[in-house]
Amino acid sequence: MAAPLLTLQNIQLRFGNTQLLDGAELFVSAGERLCLVGRNGSGKSTLLKIAAGLIEPDGGARFAQPGAVIRYLPQEPDLSGFATTRDYVEAGLGEGYDTNRTYYLLGKLGLTGAEDPRTLSGGEARRTALARALAPEPDILLLDEPTNHLDLPAIEWLEGELQAMRGALVLISHDRRFLEDLSRATVWLDRGKTRRLEQGFAHFENWRDEVLEQEEIERHKLDRKIAMEEDWVRYGVSGRRKRNVKRMADLRALRQGRREQLRVAGSVKMTVSEAEEGGTRVIDAKGISKSFGERAVVSDFSVRIHRGNRVGIVGANGAGKTTLLNMLTGKLKPDTGNVKIGAHVVMAALDQNRELLAPDTIVSAVLTGGSSDTVFVGGEPRHVTSYLKDFLFSPAQARSPVKVLSGGERARLLLAKVLAAPSNLLVLDEPTNDLDLETLDLLEEMIANYPGTVLVVSHDRDFLDRVATSVLFAEGNGRFVEYAGGYSDMLAQRGEGVQAREAAKAPKAEKGEARPRERTSQKMSFKDKHALETLPARMTALEKEIAVLHQSLADPDLYARDPKKFADASAKLEKAQAELSASEERWLELEMLREELER
Repeated sequence: MAAPLLTLQNIQLRFGNTQLLDGAELFVSAGERLCLVGRNGSGKSTLLKIAAGLIEPDGGARFAQPGAVIRYLPQEPDLSGFATTRDYVEAGLGEGYDTNRTYYLLGKLGLTGAEDPRTLSGGEARRTALARALAPEPDILLLDEPTNHLDLPAIEWLEGELQAMRGALVLISHDRRFLEDLSRATVWLDRGKTRRLEQGFAHFENWRDEVLEQEEIERHKLDRKIAMEEDWVRYGVSGRRKRNVKRMADLRALRQGRREQLRVAGSVKMTVSEAEEGGTRVIDAKGISKSFGERAVVSDFSVRIHRGNRVGIVGANGAGKTTLLNMLTGKLKPDTGNVKIGAHVVMAALDQNRELLAPDTIVSAVLTGGSSDTVFVGGEPRHVTSYLKDFLFSPAQARSPVKVLSGGERARLLLAKVLAAPSNLLVLDEPTNDLDLETLDLLEEMIANYPGTVLVVSHDRDFLDRVATSVLFAEGNGRFVEYAGGYSDMLAQRGEGVQAREAAKAPKAEKGEARPRERTSQKMSFKDKHALETLPARMTALEKEIAVLHQSLADPDLYARDPKKFADASAKLEKAQAELSASEERWLELEMLREELER
């Protein structure tokens, strides 16, 4: 086996009174695909900086093979001293470098190369730094949150670029789908130490839960007292993940309800009478449009959003997502059409820029104003320390100033503040930025339990799959279309990737067209007709099979009596549930196609 290109052994690093890294290790061989995971504040970014040679540890050893090209993407790049973004990207690349690659990378990331670094936004600076890291096609690429400030087309392009590269990759990201698609091994940084799993991120969370559960058993065997706040912060993760099973089942039911609403009302032309939905209607937008100069940002869009809906808004940067969100919530008046917001709607919002937190304010005072130890959540009083525990803050952190929190912890604190405010309409603009995976789990659970309606703008595909009942997708030229389900459901219904339709410049949909599609045939194929006719019976059969398997597995003595039968039944149940889900999606797609062709 070839020697690693990069080795970190027994890394020690202390910040003040905190031992951040205590024996951490990292080994990177040629062509490896590693993801580095851990909670916010665990030291992931610091370990990556040590790997890049930017920080000297207090103890331990770093070794990089001579001649190995290592490139690092920081979270906050410094572009000072460069006249243009092109100069920054090409700095230090040496002779013989193909300048066409510079323009290719910058163009894919929405830049020209002529921008003045002094005028860049934080997102533009990050994209420039990403181009610089990719440019030399390095032997080892160290990426710290590369998808931050990227839109969906850019994220999917970056995935393809990284999958095609020959060099090794070490990746920190909060984007689950990105980690699952790119990683082949996982390094978990926890309490200063690292553990390695020789499988990608898709297998990590179950493995982590098993490790923590075994650790808890060992602690109890030694009769050592576990502090309650630590028990909740660390081991509560496993309990939340187990509750996810019911949450996802509930989400499927909500999506089915949204599909039925769309079938009745359509996503463009409203046909339901005003009296029908009573007090359940939250937002009713009809024929709204908005232009800036000659550019149409939103064109003739209609939607009806009901109580309990979780609506995701997605599309490329600059496609009009925030403009649409502001019109739907009454912050911006449309040029044409009208928006009616239901009576008694109380809104709470987390905007993309995040409100500033005064650095010297005590964490608990952010929620209480400093006048008491009580915060009102949903109209009910709670002790602020107890409420902060729900957001994975320890009692010690509740008494600390905001300035000692990491970026992810500050994002978590703002979420706690927004969710504590009385509301029945929650508006979240890029809520997943800077959140670690455990906090994402927590946010998903809280959205699932939220009794009101949620509007969320996000580029996080996995997050949308886990929370959205429908997606408003920016198809291009100001046209938005609603698709039932999450991000993956939207892709399945469109039948193409997120860039294809805009690139093809599809003609504008006629009024009343619920699901615009590009088809050369004006009738359904025999195969599609047959599937539409036979799928309902197959779904009924699968539902009966699933019920029988559930009843069999409900026997508490089955595993002890017949482990093989238990394993077979579990495997059959998983297969039947997957087939039922796929059949439902296929039937829905064909039914909408039939209705479209009939119109």
